[in-house]
Amino acid sequence: MTARMNRRNFGRTVALGLAAKSLSAWAAKSRDLKIGHTGITWVNFGPPAPAPASGASKAPAVPRKGGPTADPASIEETFRELGGLGFYGLELFSWQIQGMEDHGGLAPFIEKYKLPLISAYGGPNLLDPTKRRESIAECISWANLLKKYGGRVVTIGPNGVRRSSYSFPEHKADILATLNEFGKALTDIGLTGCLHQHTGTCIESREETYAIMEAVDTRYVKFGPDIGQLQKGGSDPVQVVKDFLPIVQHLHLKDYSGGEDWLGYCPLGQGKVNIPAVLDMIDGKKTAGMVMVELDSSPGMPLTPAKSAAIAKAYLEKQRVTFRG
Repeated sequence: MTARMNRRNFGRTVALGLAAKSLSAWAAKSRDLKIGHTGITWVNFGPPAPAPASGASKAPAVPRKGGPTADPASIEETFRELGGLGFYGLELFSWQIQGMEDHGGLAPFIEKYKLPLISAYGGPNLLDPTKRRESIAECISWANLLKKYGGRVVTIGPNGVRRSSYSFPEHKADILATLNEFGKALTDIGLTGCLHQHTGTCIESREETYAIMEAVDTRYVKFGPDIGQLQKGGSDPVQVVKDFLPIVQHLHLKDYSGGEDWLGYCPLGQGKVNIPAVLDMIDGKKTAGMVMVELDSSPGMPLTPAKSAAIAKAYLEKQRVTFRG
């Protein structure tokens, strides 16, 4: 017996069909990207900023607990808030992963908040060849912990230097030798090393970045650019990503405004970086790591980490990026 289609059923069927069509259209337009977030926003690296002068209009600073130590409460807060926002993965500092071993490790947080650990930021001494072997061995010890918890990528952070007196040509050969040896050691244990150029370090400028990435052994060392750091360092981040796209295996998605807060960085969409152009290039690219939203912490941040991460999520959703339910 054929059911009769009355007016109410017909209207409901049409509505469901339109909704399905709308969802299908959205899915067809959504970017093929899974976005993670680094944990740096939840780390307090210094004392609180001084209070603004009387009558200042600046928003009150958000107090931060913890510091550059493995604070279990702060790390759990990071997992909880990013997991709740629907990000797909997390990057921590190497010292956080090491330090948490004295507090039961990271497995309970990964399981509880269903947020995978994807990568760790750290690296060996790139400048002093007399410390190369010891420094690489130390890094491999925490890299094995990263692998233990399911991580895939080491974001290789260069040494900090006094830029006013630093001579890149004097150190280039040592930087390359250490990167190649470290990258090979990471490959041997099943991880991918991605160089992360950074302001205030031995690899900051466009010239330094290109000189290293064009000479390093890319069988073992890939590129993990920070587009906010590139902008701050005077480079065009879109062009740099484009030029090295075949070896980009990890990426820090960061915006830069040059303001007072967050060391000059800012929530996504509020700065100078052409983020949509970078997303267009990365869209659908299969990588060892993940696109990681990042916003550096600083004394006197005007927003909580969760709020700035929520702003980033809302901005990315407008760029057709989807998040976990």
